Amino acid sequence: MEAIKIEQPSQQQEKSTKKRTRASLYQTVWRWHFYAGLIFSPFLIILAFSGGVYLFKPQIESVLYKDLYYVQEESASTVAPSAQIEKIKENYPEAIITSFKTYDDSSRTNEIGLMENEQAFSVFIDPYNGEITGSLNNDEKLTTIFKKLHSELIVGGTFANRLVELAACWAVILLITGLYIWWPRNKASIWGTILPRFTKNRRIFWRDMHAVPAFWLSAGILILIATGLPWSGVMGPQIQKLAVAPQFAYDWGEKPESITYTKDVAEDIPWANEKLPVPSSSVGEYVPLTLEEVTHIASNENIKKPYTISLPEGEKGVYTISHSETPQNLATIHADQYSGAILSDVRFNDFGFGAKMVEGGIALHEGRLFGLANQLIGLIVCLGLIGVVISSFMMWRKRKPEGKLGSPAKSKDKKITRTVFFIMLAMGIIMPLVGISIIIVFLLDRFVLPKIKPLKAWTS
Repeated sequence: MEAIKIEQPSQQQEKSTKKRTRASLYQTVWRWHFYAGLIFSPFLIILAFSGGVYLFKPQIESVLYKDLYYVQEESASTVAPSAQIEKIKENYPEAIITSFKTYDDSSRTNEIGLMENEQAFSVFIDPYNGEITGSLNNDEKLTTIFKKLHSELIVGGTFANRLVELAACWAVILLITGLYIWWPRNKASIWGTILPRFTKNRRIFWRDMHAVPAFWLSAGILILIATGLPWSGVMGPQIQKLAVAPQFAYDWGEKPESITYTKDVAEDIPWANEKLPVPSSSVGEYVPLTLEEVTHIASNENIKKPYTISLPEGEKGVYTISHSETPQNLATIHADQYSGAILSDVRFNDFGFGAKMVEGGIALHEGRLFGLANQLIGLIVCLGLIGVVISSFMMWRKRKPEGKLGSPAKSKDKKITRTVFFIMLAMGIIMPLVGISIIIVFLLDRFVLPKIKPLKAWTS
């Protein structure tokens, strides 16, 4: 009995210590979650809204530009592609023709890419009678505007692109910290995490409207973020180095030493082939191939429609035939512009496992992987993310004291604070922009904010 009496206070003290440690950890994680949400929530709404619209690009463009995109099928025969190009040259004598795109839908017009006065635009031509149905400035397409909003906040430039990437990376941390905060630790806490409580007060209501959808949608949100990062400015190139190492198939001559990449000279290139080196055509007493001969090459090589033929740049340039729609049919072919010899041929089956996964992820991100169901699932996740952000704002407004920010107090346990800080820095190594931002926040919190008394009082 005496032994029991001696151990009991020690056990109680141990339990009390563990409880304080858990409380300190919870407080510290909540503080990171709060500030990250406060700063990046507006950007997450922009990304979710613009991404949700862009998911339905095919349907939107088919409605908005139906007079340009669609024609009545007049006969079984079509005007030769080279004749279509000549028609374009007659109507746009100052423009440089860059590409020719043809679709698998017999009612679709062919799309010819042009460059004039440093502006890229597309001209659409009826393949049955060779008549031009109209043109579009690529930058003025509604879907292009939403794509720019999604990737660079419309303003464009490196800073905007990095800001979008930073917001997306912090969204990952918001998900991880949020799951820790709201994870059900007992049967009673299932309500408010897995299932909402509708009979409680409005503060609890908004809390549940934040936690419950975030819990159920967390995997979908994480997948959307991860599949969007290959386009980012900092992590994108690193992902490409790790995931993309296709065995370049050069059937004619040696692998080029050129540092010109396919993305620099061709359009509609699969992500994994963007840095495929461009070979050169053999210059001699030759006549360049006609566009009909190039389409014949595409047919012989079983390139699926829709495909884009990018025209050669200069006498050493090559024809590039590319399909970038369905992952299993992704292909990029470089052909000698004189002989038609296949200089390189890289397809989905040539990709490594990493590149295949990324390409599948990109198709999923854009709603192309499994049709309308893919689009609808993506839309649900985007709308859910917007709802989570709005509910977090409402929850904050309900609990925020008058004249104060309402941020969680700092933990007094310095060991826990340091541990969480270094865990965050570890995430910053994986996501470099996050790491830089964490260091900046640390320096501000340590040396700048404490010296600004009004701001310190507001955030306390």
